[in-house]
Amino acid sequence: MWRKVAIGIGIGVAAFVGVGFLLPDTVTVTRHRMIAAPAEAIYPFIATPRQWPTWSPWNARDRRMTITYSGPESGTGAAWAWQSATEGDGAMVMTRATAPSDVAFELTIAGMGPPSRGEFSLRSERAGTLVTWTMTSRMGLGPLGGWFGLAFRPMLERDFDDGLAALGRRAEGARAVSPAR
Repeated sequence: MWRKVAIGIGIGVAAFVGVGFLLPDTVTVTRHRMIAAPAEAIYPFIATPRQWPTWSPWNARDRRMTITYSGPESGTGAAWAWQSATEGDGAMVMTRATAPSDVAFELTIAGMGPPSRGEFSLRSERAGTLVTWTMTSRMGLGPLGGWFGLAFRPMLERDFDDGLAALGRRAEGARAVSPAR
């Protein structure tokens, strides 16, 4: 009896690991939102690290997050790092910023493998600006990475949707506030 249970458990673990190696270890999430504001009003909220806490879903979940800023105030090279009990410790640097059409960034979360790469694109349309937020993350973690990616995608999609909605409210309701130096 115990031998059959042990064999069953062994087969289950082997199947879990085997399937994990077959699953992709890279996750790409893309979300879109039409915002009733010009790209010039939206761009500063994305390209300026000091503006992210005003709309980011991660900052909203941890109002006690400790943040430090470095590099230029906005655009390429602008960076911020944070420590959070609930959202993890991490850092982000803007790797490309072309006003008012796109911002690319590299995001590192402690203990989560290689940096993720993301991008915002802003495209003017009749109804406002179509904002697209894309991020690609390598899960790493060997065979567990694929399984983690399956759970990670829907969480990130919800966060992006929440973030884009908050970004829309900020951009539609007010212009970006110039951060204190």
